[in-house]
Amino acid sequence: MKKTFQLFLVAILAGAVTLGGYKFLENKDTVIFETSSSGDTEYIPANLSRIAAESTTDFTEAAELTVNAVVHVKNITISRQPTNIFEYFRGGGQPRAMVGSGSGVIISPDGYIVTNNHVIENASNLEVTLNDNRTFTAEVIGTDPGTDIALLKIKDSDHEFSYIPFGDSNNIKVGEWVLAVGNPFNLTSTVTAGIISAKARNLPQFEGSALSFIQTDAAVNRGNSGGALVNTRGELIGINTAITSETGSYVGYAFAVPSNNARKVIEDILEYGNVQRGILGIRVGALTPELMKKHDINETQGVYVGGVEKGSGAEKGGMKEGDIIKYIDGIQISKFADMSGYLGSKRPDDIVNITVFRKGKEKELSVKLSKLETTVIEDLGIEVKNMNPEDLKSKGLKNGVMVTRALSPEIAQYQLEGIIITQLNDQDVNNINDVNRILSKRDYRTPIKMTFRNHDGQTNTFIFR
Repeated sequence: MKKTFQLFLVAILAGAVTLGGYKFLENKDTVIFETSSSGDTEYIPANLSRIAAESTTDFTEAAELTVNAVVHVKNITISRQPTNIFEYFRGGGQPRAMVGSGSGVIISPDGYIVTNNHVIENASNLEVTLNDNRTFTAEVIGTDPGTDIALLKIKDSDHEFSYIPFGDSNNIKVGEWVLAVGNPFNLTSTVTAGIISAKARNLPQFEGSALSFIQTDAAVNRGNSGGALVNTRGELIGINTAITSETGSYVGYAFAVPSNNARKVIEDILEYGNVQRGILGIRVGALTPELMKKHDINETQGVYVGGVEKGSGAEKGGMKEGDIIKYIDGIQISKFADMSGYLGSKRPDDIVNITVFRKGKEKELSVKLSKLETTVIEDLGIEVKNMNPEDLKSKGLKNGVMVTRALSPEIAQYQLEGIIITQLNDQDVNNINDVNRILSKRDYRTPIKMTFRNHDGQTNTFIFR
């Protein structure tokens, strides 16, 4: 009994010591968080912010509005496989059918479809399948390899189809939610979600072109090409075109042609039969540290005007070498892709308002766009354009066409942009019509002799076999 009483005293003493120590160490300024009496306040951990955003954004309506307007495009091409050495050199051989596939977007109730040119290139037969498994034959209305856009039309049908209306791709914002709708891996219409990761992106495989892409992290894979990039209202803001990947599959980067550019190409095809391109008539340069130091430039963003073509809209509008383009029609121009992307939605004779930075001051100019007249020399892998008489005279030439871009990375390494072709196969070249005429009369087995003025003003002749 005595032992029990001693243990009881020890327990009481230990409890008293513990309580006293706690009171001694207790912070008397402790802040207490109370729940609001209204019960309306909700605290969300920072690492759940993306989940919160998803919960407040409803994708279902946009998905329902678009899945039935995106089609699966099957492209059947016929090639000939040589069976002997004579067929290899002279042509011919055993016919062989090859099947490719991609996606397309119905843009009108009567069955017009926009897709990528590379989806339907060299097609002998085109077949489109809707989300409800109905299948139709389609025909090519027109193509523009320069923007990788093609226009198709469903044949022999009086159906009224679901379609996606165009949105304004100039108004999109980085961070905005988007949906990619297409047919990856031959699946029926598949919807993936992401955000706009960047605007006005250039890609190495389109180097030298005027293309400017929307970048998104919505999952895009093989078969998505030609499909729709839509906003949460179900409006078409881009045509999914390419991915950048070391594996060939989606790794977080996908690129779409802006809807304003695609729409302009389609309208040109329908109205003119080809694409009408409007240009300022300037030569551009990058704002490199060396250039900035040489010309005492403090601006780090914009497009540097390295030269103005004689007789161009830019010259008539008052643009000068050394100007830095900062805005076009209120659109901020930070780099060349911003400018080329915006001008890609314009036509010849359109008037654009340009803000330039000149000698420390901003200046407002009004410029009428000139028509870019080009043609492609497939056998040389280059695109050439007409030159105006004033520009030719300033270079001491009577005739010639200028190389505007290379059509492949292999040709781009030779840096042919800007050279002036004066003769093809010993015949004078005055314009792109001469180029087409001379090459159309050439036997494909004969070489091409090209005489040109290089960047240093020297005349050279190359023979391409």
